[in-house]
Amino acid sequence: MTTALLLSCLKIFCCRILDVTCGTVRTILTVKENAKGAAFMGFVEVFLWYVVVRDAMTSDGPVLAIAVAYAAGFATGTFVGGQIARRIISGNVTVQVVTSRRDDTLLAAIREAGYAITVLNANESEFSENKYLIIATVDKKNLKAFEEIVKQRDEHAFIMVSDTKSYVGGYFGK
Repeated sequence: MTTALLLSCLKIFCCRILDVTCGTVRTILTVKENAKGAAFMGFVEVFLWYVVVRDAMTSDGPVLAIAVAYAAGFATGTFVGGQIARRIISGNVTVQVVTSRRDDTLLAAIREAGYAITVLNANESEFSENKYLIIATVDKKNLKAFEEIVKQRDEHAFIMVSDTKSYVGGYFGK
């Protein structure tokens, strides 16, 4: 492999990482209704895509080497974009916990940790005794800590997490 081909493959690989990372972040910003941020990321994404495709199409190196660099950059960019998005894009999630039994110590532990919760009684079924349905809006940064509190006291609890687009009113702890 010549130095020029190696540099071309490296350029394609690196630009593709940046391009796909921008695409991942752009998509999340769009879903979060951040139109200005999404538009900026879209501009950068398409600019980089053009640079990389132009380079790939005009390269006189082996097609397989170019294709591998392009595909590897895409795969790496998908991974990197997901990691970055998870860290930089904040927000809340709605957590619903179905306990395996009624346990007031679990509720107390969650509240003592600073989380605001709503608790509903879940009636006995053919599968188990009475339970609680716990509902909380939690900052994504605190989700693992919230889940740990639940799992330490009820390892069989069923935890459902979904993105929260918006909310009105209420009391919010952590």
